[in-house]
Amino acid sequence: MKESILDGVRIVDMTSGLAGPMATRLLAESGADVIKIERPGGDPIREQHPAGFSNWNRSKRSVVIDLRTDAGRAELHALLDGADVLIHNFTPARAKDRGLDDATLREQYPNLIASSLTGFMRNHPDAEKPGYEVTVQAQTGAMDEQMGHRDGPTHLRMPLAGWTTAYLAAAGIVTRLLLRLRTGQAGPVHTSLQQGMLAAMGAFWNREEHPTEFLKAKIPLPKRQAFPAITLFECADGRWVQTLGGFMENPLVIETIAMMGEEYVFVPFQQMPTAEQKDVWMRMFLQRTSDEWLQAFWDGDVPAGLVNELGEILTDPQVVANGHIVEVTDPIWGRVQQSASPYITSPATSVQRPAPTLDEHHGARWSERVDPIRADTPAPSRPLEGLKVLDFGMFLAGPFAPAMMADMGADVIKVEAVGGDRMRFSELMFIGCQRGKRSIAIDLSKPESHDVLERLVRWADVVHHNLRMPAARSLGIDEESLRAINPDIVYCHVSSYGSKGPRADWPGYDPIAQANSGFMKAGAGEGNPPMWTRSAPMDFQTALASLVATLLAVYHRDRTGEAQFVTTSLLGAAATINSETMIRDDGSYFPVPTLDQDQRLIKPGYGIYQAADGWIAVAAISAEDVVALRKAVNAELEGSIEESIAALSVDNAVTKLAEVGIAADRVREDYQEQFFDDPDNQASELATHTEHPLYGRLDQAGAFWSFEDMGLSLDRTVPLLGQHTTEILAEIGIEEAAIGQLFEHGIAAEREIAFVPR
Repeated sequence: MKESILDGVRIVDMTSGLAGPMATRLLAESGADVIKIERPGGDPIREQHPAGFSNWNRSKRSVVIDLRTDAGRAELHALLDGADVLIHNFTPARAKDRGLDDATLREQYPNLIASSLTGFMRNHPDAEKPGYEVTVQAQTGAMDEQMGHRDGPTHLRMPLAGWTTAYLAAAGIVTRLLLRLRTGQAGPVHTSLQQGMLAAMGAFWNREEHPTEFLKAKIPLPKRQAFPAITLFECADGRWVQTLGGFMENPLVIETIAMMGEEYVFVPFQQMPTAEQKDVWMRMFLQRTSDEWLQAFWDGDVPAGLVNELGEILTDPQVVANGHIVEVTDPIWGRVQQSASPYITSPATSVQRPAPTLDEHHGARWSERVDPIRADTPAPSRPLEGLKVLDFGMFLAGPFAPAMMADMGADVIKVEAVGGDRMRFSELMFIGCQRGKRSIAIDLSKPESHDVLERLVRWADVVHHNLRMPAARSLGIDEESLRAINPDIVYCHVSSYGSKGPRADWPGYDPIAQANSGFMKAGAGEGNPPMWTRSAPMDFQTALASLVATLLAVYHRDRTGEAQFVTTSLLGAAATINSETMIRDDGSYFPVPTLDQDQRLIKPGYGIYQAADGWIAVAAISAEDVVALRKAVNAELEGSIEESIAALSVDNAVTKLAEVGIAADRVREDYQEQFFDDPDNQASELATHTEHPLYGRLDQAGAFWSFEDMGLSLDRTVPLLGQHTTEILAEIGIEEAAIGQLFEHGIAAEREIAFVPR
């Protein structure tokens, strides 16, 4: 049997909720031995979210330890003595109280990688605040960035902070394992729901000193009339279809408009239709079933997808073909179908066992292993310093992972056509996933570029892109072609529908994946029409899944000498995010929490309430918490919580709830400007800035990890088209005269840097 990527890696998991357990499940199914430490009585998620617990804690062992006792502490430290990684949810002060702070762990266990996953960034003034999805969404301003079915902030049903943080945590831990493999030195890596939420908003949270009109309008993600939100239509069968433009030229559209007796008016892609044109579109879609529209669009290579219910994606034949669903015999729920890993690696990920029963592995110890630690090189100043990455990607799902590698110190070269990345027209989103890179503009369709491509590939450790594979083959950047040049490259491909099955080469975008995921329905609120989530969440989840897969592949190559191909997809990420539910043996879906019609509450006490002077997010988790909440706000009668909070100011309500131990926070509105100007955010590098040759000061959300003994590379700005072409060509050995020829014949391009104040 082929060895798994993380064979021999031992992880002590002391986390609860979604983010930490999901991060360690990803690592467990890549071969790590994960022991889940539970408190007496067990992880509360077992009762609060049973389907989620079963999925997020799969492939682990369970041991109950009471840290209040000497025997419990001794048992924990016996496990830490042989562990490679400890991941926990303790804030810095709580970790110190338990002897699990970085300094103490470093002294006692010098080979241990310590990772905390908290609510708020550890070197931020809010570090000791309890962190829940709802309060972090509120505190970061995310709830005010979403278009809802009513005025005011919206409780995002998709747990974006949790999911993004899960991938950040897994990527940070694999990076630390890679560093330890190379240098023999361990160390901490921390992240938080706050950092995860800000990473999830990377597509539109930036600010320019000299913005263009497009940037001022946040095109194509304006807050109220984003284009994908108006290309979501109900069909004759009551199902909804998400398109993304391009459908106006489809023969069935032309035929249906004629059948309706309407005048056909062509509206170009991304041009906002008039109210009359939109009305025609809405009535047009109601003339035919969703199956009819989808077949016509798919036949015409038009991106479109069916709006699913949560869980429905798991039965998609394309999901099955790509191995994104797995059968598990759960000790409590019996035979079930659950979402699998969002990526495909070699060696492959695999389910080790179902989620454990409480204390199932009482007294568990580590199995013997060959220690993977070796010391080859001095410790770098940045985590991924020395890693060389070629980024051929476009849009969001491709380029964001290389940007995260650049944040960690990798040298990332963005290879784009002489006309530029097709996303450059959309400056807002382009800025959100391109920082830290160098840009070379080269026409790969011309034979004269082949020598440049070969030299770049020989230079690289990693190739990463999201082109459709037929396009990649035509440009000579498919895996087979590049591995013939450099057999040692790690090759990561991000697709829309996976690398197998009939839809492998189909086009797809974030709104289509959102429709498939089921969260358009779940996030809309009970009884409401489906709603598109503005922050391109499936693009970013896919990108971060590819980051984890790529780092796993680099680790595997360093450890074994074997290079590999890894892949992920929008479909894979959309299936994975359906881990809140599962398919039972009778074909039914395990029920999931629902959002109320006002898009405020998932359940009484967990959601947002309108106070006298604003909105407040409340995280009353247990039944006892809800009783305490009612008492704190004098809401003794059933159904009076809303009225009682409405009579209080936000500050007063937060104070009253804190006194009884209930986490609550103000829902920040219109917060982006304040976020970038906040000195605490700047000091922690949660808000960072660079100087851009066209935009002047460019503010972005910054540090998504804290490595403590190493910094991040946040000082390189978003590149202009071909800004580094000459520099890179010279670096890979192209002589000056040959460089001149490449420019003269239009094979290469470089934009001159000339800052023009506006």
